[in-house]
Amino acid sequence: MRKRILNCFMLYTIAHFLRDQMPWLWDLVDIVNSFLFRIRYGSKLYLVENEICMKGYLKSQLAEDYDILPIREVQTNDLVEFFACQPTEAYRFFKPHGFDLKSIKKLQNNYAFLGYVLKDVTNNKIVGYCFNRSFFHGKGFRGRMVDVNYRGKGLGTTMNRLLNKVGFGIGLRLFETVSKDNVASYRSAISASSFRVIEELPHNELYLEIINDMKQNNINKNLIGGGGKSHVVMLQPLFVANNTQGRRAA
Repeated sequence: MRKRILNCFMLYTIAHFLRDQMPWLWDLVDIVNSFLFRIRYGSKLYLVENEICMKGYLKSQLAEDYDILPIREVQTNDLVEFFACQPTEAYRFFKPHGFDLKSIKKLQNNYAFLGYVLKDVTNNKIVGYCFNRSFFHGKGFRGRMVDVNYRGKGLGTTMNRLLNKVGFGIGLRLFETVSKDNVASYRSAISASSFRVIEELPHNELYLEIINDMKQNNINKNLIGGGGKSHVVMLQPLFVANNTQGRRAA
């Protein structure tokens, strides 16, 4: 187990190095990974997304004013505009990819980048964005952003439940980094999942593995320990109605 965890952490580190320092090689890796991911998970993903997006599986957990769409079904310019409208402080902890037209188009064409948006159907505005950046050998890394004007409505928690449903539904192991200084994101990250603290990183960040265990309910959320050890923290099950703490999360 410890060896597998370290391998996942190494993958995360290597991926960020390639993305930031060798973008041309990262683009090549993305192309190959997208092709292999589609072969391995394409049919499973179709079934899971059909259940979520076509049959309203997730929509039953949202107010009627919201809808969910895969990013490939969204106009690229609409996504670019969404990111451009967010305040600078929103990007202090959120730097998963570029936010320009070219970068977003690449993500929309990448079968291994499982991205989704929440839309306010009253004004057709994108109000939330989330993704599992996935790899063909079975790992996925979660991320999310809530529109600045829609924070505090529990949308971040809802998107985490969506990412869990998709990722675990096709058989991925899911991971995430979160800063304890980013209170809203931290709350939403831990409010919809059980998780294991793999590593405490510099700058007060935690490297988490999301645990596929949805049988626990209303368990203490204050069990995070230190010392670089792994700790499993059981949280609310999938698609439980937002409680008071969930509504405070982004």
